[in-house]
Amino acid sequence: MYHETFYSPGPSGSSRPLRLDADGRAFSECAFDMESRSTRHPAIVGSAPAVEAYLLGVVDFDACLALQQRLVYETAGRNDGQISLLVCEHPLSISVGRQGSRAHIRLDRRELESRRLEIRWVNRGGGCLVHAPGQLAVYPIVPLEWHGLLVGDYLARLQSAIMAALADLRFTGRTEPDREGIWGRAGQVAFFGAAIKNGVSYFGAYVNLAPATTLFRWVNGDPQGGTPMSSLVSERQQPVRMSGLREAVVRRFAAAFGCDRYHIYTGHPLFAHPHGASHAPTARVG
Repeated sequence: MYHETFYSPGPSGSSRPLRLDADGRAFSECAFDMESRSTRHPAIVGSAPAVEAYLLGVVDFDACLALQQRLVYETAGRNDGQISLLVCEHPLSISVGRQGSRAHIRLDRRELESRRLEIRWVNRGGGCLVHAPGQLAVYPIVPLEWHGLLVGDYLARLQSAIMAALADLRFTGRTEPDREGIWGRAGQVAFFGAAIKNGVSYFGAYVNLAPATTLFRWVNGDPQGGTPMSSLVSERQQPVRMSGLREAVVRRFAAAFGCDRYHIYTGHPLFAHPHGASHAPTARVG
């Protein structure tokens, strides 16, 4: 049984525990026609459902992508506006988004093999990105039409949520016009790259808490601006706990999307073996 905690954001995104029924939720096995678009209803003010946030720990990139796709199919078949939020870290790997190319990877085939690095070509925005423990991946599964959001609106809210979470940890980042990202003095701290399928978002944001920033030299992650990657710990020059970042991200995300409650789960019932917050190197989707 995965662990559950229930919260209700208060003023300015603060939170307080709720005493709610903690029964486990059942997830259907329904199939979804990928070419179809079901009818959505705009959200009524104050009627947004709770955010279901899942803290997955360190999970394999492919397993997490399979889980996202499963949740996208299920969300597209619902009409209640349910938002799921997957929060995790990934083992060392490289992903390449729609704006990336093999030329942006600075390692040759032998170097990739010697480091046992696999390249994942994915349908998110943005270019090349190195993933490693210490980098928080934030994957919102949001039915955009139900919540009355265009893609630009969604990205703006997601970025504002991450900005607010970083501010809670006493880091004031900056943004740049016509670009998604959050930068500090030494480089980029947060990377955004979303994908949309059947009107539902997946992928999302990556926040560098304390990964080894030398790893980011393996790719050209910012061909447009040429800025290096940085991290929250490098910018603050002080230790920051991953648990604090996770909590701030979930709380600020719920507030940014107008949800007055959020439920936090450790693990996810669709993983074969639900894991805790940091000790699971891999996971499989059932």
